[in-house]
Amino acid sequence: MSEFDPVPDSDAVDDVRQRWRETTDTFGRVYETALGVTEPTPYPEIASTADCSPNAAKKHLDRLAEMGIVRADTDARPARYERDDGYLEWQEASRIARELTVEEIIDRVRQLEARHEAFVDQFGADDPSAVSLLERDDHEEIHELMERLSDWEAVERDIRLYELARRLAQNDGHLIPA
Repeated sequence: MSEFDPVPDSDAVDDVRQRWRETTDTFGRVYETALGVTEPTPYPEIASTADCSPNAAKKHLDRLAEMGIVRADTDARPARYERDDGYLEWQEASRIARELTVEEIIDRVRQLEARHEAFVDQFGADDPSAVSLLERDDHEEIHELMERLSDWEAVERDIRLYELARRLAQNDGHLIPA
């Protein structure tokens, strides 16, 4: 492996996993594993990654579902779980609200909205999903277009986050005035 190879050797990975097992309790390992689950995943798979029993994983995943951190499909056999992206957005918006003033947040929203309008003007569409890649022939052109659309989606996400942060900052951590 060269010094620029981004893939760590298996011994280094095993060492990190061993330290994680030794320093993180079962709930913490299930929580951290669940945050990485982006599609409905059977709880025994989550247990395997979290290095715990399936019963322990299910108990903690059910608790995380009650807290709104994961979504549960308990009708599936076995039950499946995935992270709730709304939870992560709420956490990030709360962080922004703590770190910035309302004026700084409003200024950032203005900047983001200007970028959004530039994308609307550039593509002649209201949102990235309305832009078709089918009319493109050139692979490089498609790749560049996909990058620009991804940037546009990121701007839209940031607008939502900063708007949520503004509401939290203006209402003492609540969505609506107390």
